[in-house]
Amino acid sequence: MSDLVLYGDANWQSPYAFSCYVALREKRLPFEYRTLSLEAGDHRAPDYQRNSLTGRIPALRHGDFWLSESSAIDEYLEDAFPAPGHARLYPVAVRDRARARQVQAFLRSDLMPLRMERPTSTIFGRSQGVDPLTPAAREATGRLVAAAEHLLAPNASALFGDFGVVDADLALMLQRLAANGDPLPERLVAYAAGVWQRPSVQAFVAHELPAGR
Repeated sequence: MSDLVLYGDANWQSPYAFSCYVALREKRLPFEYRTLSLEAGDHRAPDYQRNSLTGRIPALRHGDFWLSESSAIDEYLEDAFPAPGHARLYPVAVRDRARARQVQAFLRSDLMPLRMERPTSTIFGRSQGVDPLTPAAREATGRLVAAAEHLLAPNASALFGDFGVVDADLALMLQRLAANGDPLPERLVAYAAGVWQRPSVQAFVAHELPAGR
């Protein structure tokens, strides 16, 4: 049994479990991925509630240490398994590292209309067909595009030189639009498509779905 266990949703749709899964893969750490059925209330089981503290997914178990909240898990993996022995998840420069964390926080706490109207189920092949974006979602899209275009240098394949976990998070948010045919600047489409081809990302995206999903 692996010393590292990541708990995620049985539907393989959580953008937060996705972030941690990619982080573990990028670090090339052996881990077990255990799925919980949110519909069945697995995350409300007393043991899981007690160990994870929040009763949310994802949660990471490293030996006898438990941690929930995806950004905290990403940062823990960076600290617990640092470079050069393992790939970096965050930039080296202090200000770039702070900016990467800012972008992660923005993607997790803002843009709710876009997240609601373009759920991850439309990216990972679980559902098809969406309505036009509402004015609120278009406003959120405008702020997302403005931030991405400001941060991404021309012809760059990553925000801060080398690939980092923030690139996976941003690409996933952009794919909410690109995968559904919504207007998006071509260079952001190309950036998201490039990130999507990384083996760590494809390992999650291409995972076989549970029967009936």
